[in-house]
Amino acid sequence: MPDAHAPAAARTPDLLRPRGSNQVGMRQFNERTVLQALRVHGSLPKADLARLTGLSAQTIGLITARLEEDGLIVKQSRVRGRIGQPSVPLALNPDGAFAIGIKVGRRGAEWLLIDFTAQVRERHAIGYDFPDADALLPAIAQHIHRLRNGLGPLAARNVGVGLAAPFLLGGWHRTLGLSKAQSDLWNQMDLAAEVRSRIDLPVSFARDTVAACVAELVGGRGHDLKSFLYIFVDTFVGGGLVINSHLHTGAHGNAGALASLPMQPPGTRGALPPQLVAQASLWELEQRLSAEGLDPMAAYDDRALQPPFAQTTTAWLASASQALAHAIVCGTAMLDLSDVVVDGSMSRPLLQALLDQTRDALDHCNWEGLWQPQLHGGKAGAQACALGGAMLPLHANFAPDHDVFLKAA
Repeated sequence: MPDAHAPAAARTPDLLRPRGSNQVGMRQFNERTVLQALRVHGSLPKADLARLTGLSAQTIGLITARLEEDGLIVKQSRVRGRIGQPSVPLALNPDGAFAIGIKVGRRGAEWLLIDFTAQVRERHAIGYDFPDADALLPAIAQHIHRLRNGLGPLAARNVGVGLAAPFLLGGWHRTLGLSKAQSDLWNQMDLAAEVRSRIDLPVSFARDTVAACVAELVGGRGHDLKSFLYIFVDTFVGGGLVINSHLHTGAHGNAGALASLPMQPPGTRGALPPQLVAQASLWELEQRLSAEGLDPMAAYDDRALQPPFAQTTTAWLASASQALAHAIVCGTAMLDLSDVVVDGSMSRPLLQALLDQTRDALDHCNWEGLWQPQLHGGKAGAQACALGGAMLPLHANFAPDHDVFLKAA
């Protein structure tokens, strides 16, 4: 079998190049193709846009003139090359469009306003032990209106809201110490419909870790990796699956639901085996810290690796890394992927420690019959869920490939 640790340059796939059409009636598609090329490759002169998209120079000229008139792209300073006339690069206009992303989690909610280049313009977050629907739903609408109104004359360029939340926010209610009534309230709620009823903007929905995977696909490792298993360690743990630069969501939109992965075969007496969420989640680290009389919220910040929290965190790392290695071996056996990306709602030093120990655990796994994948740290970070949510309406309005985030398995 090939060397699992071959140089990355030899294994990096070619980026998918956006392709356009010169046919009459394809104006919107071609415009979106040009915008996608600028989003993926950065500022480009017209000649490079024509080469990348396959559109004629004349078509590129007409399209870029329209996009500039609509305020979606801007001209940059002339660049003088070695030969010929100086070129004028074109780039996305940050003020061309805006979107709002919302993460509703088990430990807090987060709102992001992003611009057309997916840069965060404003952020707001609140924490709680578990969300109270009567308080949170009005707060969601209030912060959306505040972010939108804060744009002033640019408010009309806000194209929508992307909502990221667990499919079953009240799931594992015994683990969380919730009543069945609390659990049922959230599990039976159509959260996206509740938000739509309170605002006058389009609302897209994705499972929280799928939204995080979107952020990684569009703005992180997805620029270099064509296919990968994505793991996001949050209060619970979940993930997503990218194949050929498309997000595969599965028959029920639940592909990558790693929290439910059993860690051992069923017991002989019918006892249910523990799941990945019981070992490789920040909830588990919370419980360990609480048992030592320490602040459980240190699991999410820089204190986790500092005294007096470090000893407890170190023990969690040993268990979590072994559990993640097990999940990665299982995923590799099923999917034969060359790359795995891990990120989470933790400090960057804690993520790095988790990556280092997971790599070591993977090196000690039995890989007979398999190719060991390379493990990468995610680039989106703790904001990944809300950021991916915000990217959904931008994609819906401006990307040429409508199913890149919604492709069924």
